[in-house]
Amino acid sequence: MKRTVLLASASTSRYRLLTDGGINPLIQVSAVDEEKIEAELAHVHPRELVVALATAKGQAVADNITVTTERNLLIIAADSMLEFEGKPYGKPETADVAVERWKLMRGKSGYLNSGHWIKDLATGEVRTGVAGARVDFDEVSDLEIERYVASGEPLHVAGGFTHEGRSAAFIKAMDGDTPAVAGMSMVLLRTLTRDMGIEWTDLWD
Repeated sequence: MKRTVLLASASTSRYRLLTDGGINPLIQVSAVDEEKIEAELAHVHPRELVVALATAKGQAVADNITVTTERNLLIIAADSMLEFEGKPYGKPETADVAVERWKLMRGKSGYLNSGHWIKDLATGEVRTGVAGARVDFDEVSDLEIERYVASGEPLHVAGGFTHEGRSAAFIKAMDGDTPAVAGMSMVLLRTLTRDMGIEWTDLWD
């Protein structure tokens, strides 16, 4: 049975992963206060935190769908965060924070976690999961960091980097689920949907 996907995210990377994979989703962004949730759950592991954030965003959209009246929807939400030296790092938001973070990360490694939440509105079933990869950052000069931050790219992405953008040249290696570093694990989404009795190919356009 053909299904319609609703992506509860403003991420262009997540949208591109789906469209490149043959899925053309509807989009609705939640108004969840992510900083408040992060503060309330500051004690939990980043793997748990990204699932909690994805769940909050997805459920907020499911509770108030405005982009369509169709009920044959599969809602997908996700959230990503870098785990670096035992601490969670989300979006830097400011240039000063991004510069400081890159000076800490260069020449070292972190682990990018992406939490996933899926709800089938037709049945009410929900599935969650986490995927990610270790990211090895190259030695990057102060000048490169300053110019990269000035580009604006790292300010609003988890960890302050994107492996498919300008900072791709600053990443030596990745070990794990590469699409999850971009925001969503395609193989995990396929696993979760099949567990719900939905054929992945039924989501293709």
